[in-house]
Amino acid sequence: MIKYGLDTVTELKFLAFEPRIEQRDAQWVDIVLEPTLADSTPVPDDMIDFSIWVICTLDGSIAQILPQDEDCDCEYNFTVGEKEQIKAYVEREEIQTAIANLSSP
Repeated sequence: MIKYGLDTVTELKFLAFEPRIEQRDAQWVDIVLEPTLADSTPVPDDMIDFSIWVICTLDGSIAQILPQDEDCDCEYNFTVGEKEQIKAYVEREEIQTAIANLSSP
């Protein structure tokens, strides 16, 4: 993770995710991920309740990946490697199927 204004970068290693997928409107799907992290890559000490907000289109394309603390924007951003881990999870068949099922009649 990269904290705004600092030069230090830590790379989180995600072991698993617990997703909550909801259709926001006729254009967007919100996915909130509760991650399980490797012991060697803990969340920064100043974060209280870390989660990940992924905003997708109805076809499952990722528009944004944002770290959150207590369900609010925070002063951190993800590294390229962290985003790749999250993207790989969201692009898994079961997640894409769950997104597709939201907009099915």
